[in-house]
Amino acid sequence: MKTLIINGTVVSATGRSQADVLIDGETIAAVLAPGSVLLGHDLAASVDRVIDARGKYVIPGGIDAHTHMELPFGGTAASDTFETGTRAAAWGGTTSIIDFAVQRTGERVQDGLAAWHEKAAGECAVDYGFHQIIGGVDDASLAAMDSLVDEGITSFKLFMAYPGVFYSDDAQILKAMQKSADTGLLTMMHAENGPAIDVLAEQLAKQAKTSPYFHGVARAWQLEEEATHRAIMLGNLTGAPLYVVHVSAKQAVEQLAWARDNGQNVFGETCPQYLYLSLEDQLGAVSEEWGEFEGAKWVCSTPLRSKHEGHQHHMWQALRTNDIQMVSTDHCPFCMKGQKELGANDFRAIPNGIGSVEHRMDLMYQGVVTGQISLERWVELTSTTPARMFGLYGRKGVIQPGADGDVVIYDPNGRTTISAATHHMNMDHSAWEGFQIDGHVDTVISRGKVLVDDGAYLGRKGDGRYLKRGLSQYLI
Repeated sequence: MKTLIINGTVVSATGRSQADVLIDGETIAAVLAPGSVLLGHDLAASVDRVIDARGKYVIPGGIDAHTHMELPFGGTAASDTFETGTRAAAWGGTTSIIDFAVQRTGERVQDGLAAWHEKAAGECAVDYGFHQIIGGVDDASLAAMDSLVDEGITSFKLFMAYPGVFYSDDAQILKAMQKSADTGLLTMMHAENGPAIDVLAEQLAKQAKTSPYFHGVARAWQLEEEATHRAIMLGNLTGAPLYVVHVSAKQAVEQLAWARDNGQNVFGETCPQYLYLSLEDQLGAVSEEWGEFEGAKWVCSTPLRSKHEGHQHHMWQALRTNDIQMVSTDHCPFCMKGQKELGANDFRAIPNGIGSVEHRMDLMYQGVVTGQISLERWVELTSTTPARMFGLYGRKGVIQPGADGDVVIYDPNGRTTISAATHHMNMDHSAWEGFQIDGHVDTVISRGKVLVDDGAYLGRKGDGRYLKRGLSQYLI
């Protein structure tokens, strides 16, 4: 199948131009001046399908490098399966995800990875890869990390939070980072001081302060800043590259900026919720059905931050200045009924997570509309940098000959209303209910196959393939 996209504006991380894009089979064959003749043939007459993108942007498919499909957590499991979650991703213009295989204390890394391969194989609508969670750092897991690169898994995640679940202490982090420095694996860090959070949470519960709002109070920004600094210093000591996930506090951004200014190989990711939503929004959320427990819809970790302290403004600024390099979702959805309501009487029991995999491209485009970021930066944050950061660039993250035919046609004159009534994620609510986006995903192509077009879903489970990733291009 040959597809020719004509009359569109091709946008990359470095610029934009009027160009036609030829996809031959699963890969991009050429990027040509509009109306080009190739080898003496009129291209439009020699292909199987022509898509007119006049007045629209032609961009590389989005890459969400932080998702949690089917993740067991908090006595339940994330409500999106690999089938439903990746289908929703496709609807939103994301053509690749990187999820997290899980190993816990006492478990074998190899078994955790095999379990995630089994969950995802034959189920995904878009291409997928894995990071490896190392939830139990010991001699066996450290030895197993040596083989991860051969499996195409070139990054692993540690937690400074959740004692008794995923938590690693400083000694364990040090050992894992030493392994990172030796192998080229990228260390990803959930940077919050978990033991201190647990103390604050217990104290709040004893004061009968148990509503969802107090989840964010217990996870104070000081505990994110402190843990971020500690991770940076352990990375400095070991020489390990460091990628801090879901950064929400401006003070944590300042720690990352300080480390980068001093030449350290450190990176940060934020998520849409930290750009648009606030702790005050959560506090003010009351519904007839749920009362003040409505705020549970926005319980995630790291938590939402106060808008009065300027965290959201600072996060947008950091995206402009490259103190934060990427935007992922940390997509970890839970329904209110039967899942979030497990914590109806105690915020500590609310499963942590927000579902956004379908909305990331739209929400970040709204930042273009409002002047927070440029059109090129939009592509860089959502596609090109994730590809480079996680060993996919060349195949993914760019529209150029030889790259996978992952292309999104985006209409800046369209309009999108986000609602649980219309989204495709397996959730009974939306953290983004009523949000209006001044743009619309019109057509989504994954490796040359049209998955979404003109409001219709044309893909199927199994369309996605496993992505065996190389080392990060940001290693030094």
